Amino acid sequence: MEQTTPTSNNIMKKEPIAIIGMSARLPGDISGPDGLWEKLSQGVDGITDVPEDRWSISKYYDPDPDKAGKIKSKKGGFIKGVSEFDAEFFDIFPAVASHMDPRQRHLLEVTYEAIEDAGLRLDQLDGSLTAVTMGSFLGEETAKNSRDAQVEVGPHSAMGGADTTVPARLAYVFNLRGPVFAIDTACSSSLVAIHLACQAIWTGDADMAISGGVNIIQGPEMSLQLSKGGFLSPDGYCKTFDASGNGYVRGEGAGVIILKRLSEAEADGDFIYSVIRNTVSNSDGYTPEGITVPNPDAQMDMLKKAYGDVGINPAEVDFVEAHGTGTKVGDPLETRAFGYVFAEGRDPQKPLVIGSIKSNVGHTEAVAGVAGLMKLAQAIHHKEIPRNLHFVNPNPGIKFDEW
Repeated sequence: MEQTTPTSNNIMKKEPIAIIGMSARLPGDISGPDGLWEKLSQGVDGITDVPEDRWSISKYYDPDPDKAGKIKSKKGGFIKGVSEFDAEFFDIFPAVASHMDPRQRHLLEVTYEAIEDAGLRLDQLDGSLTAVTMGSFLGEETAKNSRDAQVEVGPHSAMGGADTTVPARLAYVFNLRGPVFAIDTACSSSLVAIHLACQAIWTGDADMAISGGVNIIQGPEMSLQLSKGGFLSPDGYCKTFDASGNGYVRGEGAGVIILKRLSEAEADGDFIYSVIRNTVSNSDGYTPEGITVPNPDAQMDMLKKAYGDVGINPAEVDFVEAHGTGTKVGDPLETRAFGYVFAEGRDPQKPLVIGSIKSNVGHTEAVAGVAGLMKLAQAIHHKEIPRNLHFVNPNPGIKFDEW
């Protein structure tokens, strides 16, 4: 939403950046931008039992959180066809493709779909100053190889499983010559990737950017660690903002957006989903409750800077797509920051609407940020906000009326 009332004396002159293309593969058989909107509008719940091709529920599941070697949840958000890949389409030799991390394979296909959605031809991208910034963490392919398939390790294994190759593979296949970054900032990885993509455009390091994230759940190891850390919901759902929120459920997939300066997108007649006016990144720093717990003070500082830098009044913001994992501690702290920043001066008749795509597809980790942004971009385009699932009784730690 545009708003000219300044909240800072140092308003930056940043040209808005247009989202001209996108694509996704997410739990619930979500595929492509239209599929994403269709499933969100229908209130899809993409969470299922863990498929047998990932790991055996009977072997690893146990409701007792303290039982050694067991995971207290038997659910997750999974995509289909993880082992499938059209290597010939991308002119990749079978010997190379067989050692490529599934993250690289899916990201190549989703990126091609996003390029197609943007109405771009590959010859327009060839040799262009296009940045590639991708969030990826918890890579499980290298661990899988070292555990089960040492005899299959070959000359293409190192590049096939390295996190740095996730965006580099895109730049290599499509011959893109802007900055390339592999981002690992945990759950914010794809949002930080988008932040860096926008910075590259604003500083002139890139004319366009391909940005997003990818996450594939290969085996039970990381789920076991997260279960023992107390992060996972025993019943396997992200019940965002609800009193029954008791952790999150893991999800996987890939999401990609294509970014371009707004003036150039308009001049070229590009379809524009929405625009990005500003991006800001910071850290929680020290939090007394622990390294994984959000710091509302740091989040408030970041939000005030994000809106103040470009002269947007937070009281005029209609909707915020939250991180919203559905945890007892995280949700109240995040919404506290929202309340203090967005409630000041707000018309009581126009309350802030909040939501989280995690209630549909689970916490997709490195994909979580771009998934939420694509939902938000589509909501702006369609002028409709999809409902938040699994919300029955408000979390008593969230002061909905006051904030």
